[in-house]
Amino acid sequence: MIKGPLRTLLFAPGNHPRKVEKVFHTGTDVVILDLEDAVAISEKIATRATVVEALKQPRPNLGYVRVNAFDTEYCFGDIHAVMGDWLDGIMLPKVESAAQLEAVDWMMSAIERERGLEEGKIDLLPIVETGLGLDRIDDIARSGTRVKRLSFGAGDFTRDMGYLWTPDESELNYPRSRFAVASRAARLEPPIDTVFIDLRDIEHFEKAARTAMGLGFQGKLCIHPSQIDICNTVFTPTDAQIVEAKKHIEAFKKAEAEGSASIQVDGYFIDYPIIEKAERILALAAAISARG
Repeated sequence: MIKGPLRTLLFAPGNHPRKVEKVFHTGTDVVILDLEDAVAISEKIATRATVVEALKQPRPNLGYVRVNAFDTEYCFGDIHAVMGDWLDGIMLPKVESAAQLEAVDWMMSAIERERGLEEGKIDLLPIVETGLGLDRIDDIARSGTRVKRLSFGAGDFTRDMGYLWTPDESELNYPRSRFAVASRAARLEPPIDTVFIDLRDIEHFEKAARTAMGLGFQGKLCIHPSQIDICNTVFTPTDAQIVEAKKHIEAFKKAEAEGSASIQVDGYFIDYPIIEKAERILALAAAISARG
């Protein structure tokens, strides 16, 4: 079972040993070693062993592998090659149906049983990144598999839809909202937001992260170490938020004990929904502190 925050998930090409070695020391919560878009067709099969060896090394973060898409000739071979107690999760790209997740979940369970691994322990993280996938997002979210959260891929999504992917990303408000609602309705964890590809545009990267956070996302896919600190900061409660959450909870508990379930604290209205948010803030802060 995956524990702790998933604020930053950093991709690294699986066939570049120097990049792979460094990526585990960037401060990211999750490292995603890539077998898909970042690896040439001629190197895909050989790279499987490379990522396994990398994941076997001591590391301070979770280790995932992005395999090739379900409808490619590489998908099953990728999954079969990388599964082991060194792996925390598999990222499945271009998911367009619940049936694809059901099939991959079945594969993973069969391999876990065969290799004596705890069944269901290795996470399955789908990337939904096409118009068809978004149209079926509710079914995908309710697949009934080991999937705990969804992730959004805007690169392929904007290409598929013919969108102009602007720095402001206002064109992504609708799909982001669909992800958030579908995830909540299916009782999944909050989703993971898309990458931001202009490495020079720090201003809009931070804005994109704050937009996603505001829409209920728990973290963001990253493509360069320079994005990690900003993203970690955005998705981490501030000291002021933690102090305020504690103050609200303390005041509310006292009022509740006296028979009141709605109070004001410094002119701010507090009731059960506000306290639930405050408790989530403290739980996230505690998980981040525990991760170190």
